[in-house]
Amino acid sequence: MKNYVVKKYQSTNYSLWNEFVAAAKNATFLFHRDFMEYHSDRFQDYSLLIFDEKENLKAILPANKVGDTIYSHQGLTYGGLILNQKSKLQDVLEITYYILRFLNENKISTLNLKQLPSIYAQFPSEEMEYLSFILNAKLVRRDSLSVLDLKTDYSFSKDRKQAINRGIKNNLVIKEETDFKAFWNEILIPNLEQKHNAKPVHTLEEITFLKSKFPKNIRQFNVYKDELIIAGTTIFVYDKVAKPQYISGNSDKNELGSLDFLYDFLINEFKHKSYFDFGPSNEENGRKIKEGILFWKESFGSRTIVQNFYEIETKNYSLIENVLI
Repeated sequence: MKNYVVKKYQSTNYSLWNEFVAAAKNATFLFHRDFMEYHSDRFQDYSLLIFDEKENLKAILPANKVGDTIYSHQGLTYGGLILNQKSKLQDVLEITYYILRFLNENKISTLNLKQLPSIYAQFPSEEMEYLSFILNAKLVRRDSLSVLDLKTDYSFSKDRKQAINRGIKNNLVIKEETDFKAFWNEILIPNLEQKHNAKPVHTLEEITFLKSKFPKNIRQFNVYKDELIIAGTTIFVYDKVAKPQYISGNSDKNELGSLDFLYDFLINEFKHKSYFDFGPSNEENGRKIKEGILFWKESFGSRTIVQNFYEIETKNYSLIENVLI
């Protein structure tokens, strides 16, 4: 087994970390330190860098610490072990061994691993799915994501086509905006408060800051009727995937067909990508599904992939020692 050195992230690693993310086989802009650190006051960072014997950076783990548990960073939608393009299964076996041993030696009992869904990776990257089996990991959550494969001959249901036509007949107009204020203050925040007694994960100031850092990745589209905003979406754009992060409409959304009209526009706007990710429709750690929302997403032609969440006991690092024969 090769030797690897595991180190905790420090601010002096900023450029090295971001350069690795830019070239990794399974990273997105969410792992850039500028994205990770906008909410650094909420999380105790415990991100790791893994170096080989020649001090070459071979993997990173975006993470935060709560008590004696390390989490794939809880401020991010996706996580997991981020690898360079040349990483092979044996490399990941050995790297994981050293990560878990390092954590165990530093009194960390558990690693909660939040996997990156396969569609976001540049190359096949399911080594940790295999290792979760070897390590007797506990599957603590599994989300079902509704994904539209834009390379296939997909089709919308009759209901969706009718709703889109309502949007056309109502002369709805879609505009891309650089300012989030109208959507946040007039649509998104009031709707979340009224329906769920909740707030957006990002404040207006935070999403505006992130947009300034990642202008090509974070985009805002609003729907207008007679110059009045009636719906909108904040969409995150990745190398292969477009994913609406927030979407909301006013009380007339069904009558006017505003959300269907917007999604039809977005799917066409990003048809050069490989996938359109509608996201999960789950509650209770994946054990319940919102039937109506799932039906709506699948009526655009989307189908299911999963995102797994594992709980790994760090003491199990020894289980990796005899895998290779």
